[in-house]
Amino acid sequence: MPIPRVLTRPSTVFLLATLALAAGHAGAQTLQAPLPVTTALPLYVRHCSGCHDSGTVERAPGRDALRGFAPESILAALTTGKMISQASSLSDDQKRTMAVYLSGRPFGDPTIGDARNMPNRCASPAPAARRRVGADWNGWGVDAGNSRFQPSPGMTAADVPRLKLKWAFGFPRTASAYGQPAVVDGRVYAGSDSGYVYALDVETGCVHWSFQARSGVRTAMSVGPLKSGGSRTGSRRRAVYFADASGNVYALDAGTGEQLWSDRPEPHPLTRITGAPALYDGRLYVPISSGEESAGGQPNYPCCTFRGSVVAYDAVTGKRLWMGYTIPTPPAPTKKTSIGTQLYGPSGSAIWSAVTIDPKRKLLYVATGDAYSHPDDGSSDAIIAFELKTGRRAWVRQVLKGDVWLTACAQQNPKSETCPENMGPDFDFGANPILRRMPNGKDVIIAGQKSGIAWAFDPDRKGEILWQQRVGRGSSTGGVQFGPAADDQHGYFANSDQPLGREAGGLTALALATGEKVWSVRPGCPAEGACAPAQSAAVTVIPGVVFSGSLDGMMRAYATKDGALLWEYNSVRDYTTVNGVQGRGGMINGPGPVVANGLFFLNSGYAAIGGNAPGNVLLAFEPER
Repeated sequence: MPIPRVLTRPSTVFLLATLALAAGHAGAQTLQAPLPVTTALPLYVRHCSGCHDSGTVERAPGRDALRGFAPESILAALTTGKMISQASSLSDDQKRTMAVYLSGRPFGDPTIGDARNMPNRCASPAPAARRRVGADWNGWGVDAGNSRFQPSPGMTAADVPRLKLKWAFGFPRTASAYGQPAVVDGRVYAGSDSGYVYALDVETGCVHWSFQARSGVRTAMSVGPLKSGGSRTGSRRRAVYFADASGNVYALDAGTGEQLWSDRPEPHPLTRITGAPALYDGRLYVPISSGEESAGGQPNYPCCTFRGSVVAYDAVTGKRLWMGYTIPTPPAPTKKTSIGTQLYGPSGSAIWSAVTIDPKRKLLYVATGDAYSHPDDGSSDAIIAFELKTGRRAWVRQVLKGDVWLTACAQQNPKSETCPENMGPDFDFGANPILRRMPNGKDVIIAGQKSGIAWAFDPDRKGEILWQQRVGRGSSTGGVQFGPAADDQHGYFANSDQPLGREAGGLTALALATGEKVWSVRPGCPAEGACAPAQSAAVTVIPGVVFSGSLDGMMRAYATKDGALLWEYNSVRDYTTVNGVQGRGGMINGPGPVVANGLFFLNSGYAAIGGNAPGNVLLAFEPER
């Protein structure tokens, strides 16, 4: 069934804090002057203030917070990104005026993020100077099972309290430190919400090259060799793989930044890719998510027609090999509203997080989000296994049925006829599943849910539930938000529970075999002053140490044995950056830190979801000798 054209003309434009998710190639547009900014206030009052000035809408930052976003990011969100349907009643000039008004500054030079214009270009020729300390960090979870456990970090637990800032890189034209970097062969590969991808030198932060994607790049990077035999391949060449917030997949030459291939596999207009692609055995596996969760619920929007999927590519040629859907049945018409809006279902079950590979069973695992419309076919809020070779669904294990949820219905238009009759709690899986070997020699899949529940599944029994354990209260903003980590003994689950304010946050260690709580600690707040202790960002583990950040910009290191605090760093400050960009740290959210080659890398300022403290820095730390 063809996807129906989006016809919505909503009366309310709500610029959620996911603006940076949709940051696109606005700089490539003609930079004609917007309407006078004095005309923006009536537009803001009419279309935006109900959400941004009320303080009652989750993920909608106040007007002061919006001033941290670049006008290019706001414009891209309204024209090509996640807010495209909500902004359809505004003219192009009105969108540009709104972007200037909300950001508080004019549009800049679209080439300002280009590496060729940076003062810290690496010397040419500039071969990668690989650090011979510890291992690289490649992809989202450092291994095929996405454990986020770095067994060879190049530093010990005793070194962690001596971590000191080595260099800071400022992302230009950026309002949110966005994608998790990869560290491979002496280079750091990182994306930004402006769409620029950078290759930096691991030692100095000098820039080798940049590449402008069509939209913001939130996914982690994966780097792999290009096989010999083709005109564009060679035995020593490598490619770097990633995807953008508009649903495009890319392969670049890792040495030069030259584009090798690109594809947009899902034609739905609100498609985006937020979870990291997985590179394994010459294939690239890409998870597909959607912004329709925010568009649905508007009175004129034909909700909903998106369904999550995984796409497999030949990594060298970019040829599509298969596409497997989380919902096997295409959405079909269900009913019409009193004004004639056609509704569809089933829909949803987006894949927000990274793909996990199981070579032993020749399967991949994904975790799915909530449903967008009835009927619930059993694939939402679930762990799903696909065959690596064919894309056939091998099994599905749903943990919560009936979780049909839309942003607008929960926050703006709860009585709209396009809303589900019975709204769920939005307790989907935003974090990837982890495949680990337990101390008893058996494998286990663990996953954290926004309900605040940690789960363990048996990969040999089609995902049969082994145990479950509560680690947080749970809410639409977490519970477990961006991901746990696991070593060979324990799983480590950071808890957000952002609505609890100063009582939010927490990190819990669970025994892999039983789910028993080993320890649990909370970051806490000082007696006075601002504090946002929610721990939404992904967790990272090295032998003896687990790292977890919080929304107030604090990064902490805890002992894996008992949760004792080993080190903390407040990243909310100004930085002198190696590339001369004004640098500022902010909230820690989304991607987790990366430990590789004896260095510790941290993004500070991820404000794409639920954020009022944007920032734009990638920080590199090294133990002080």
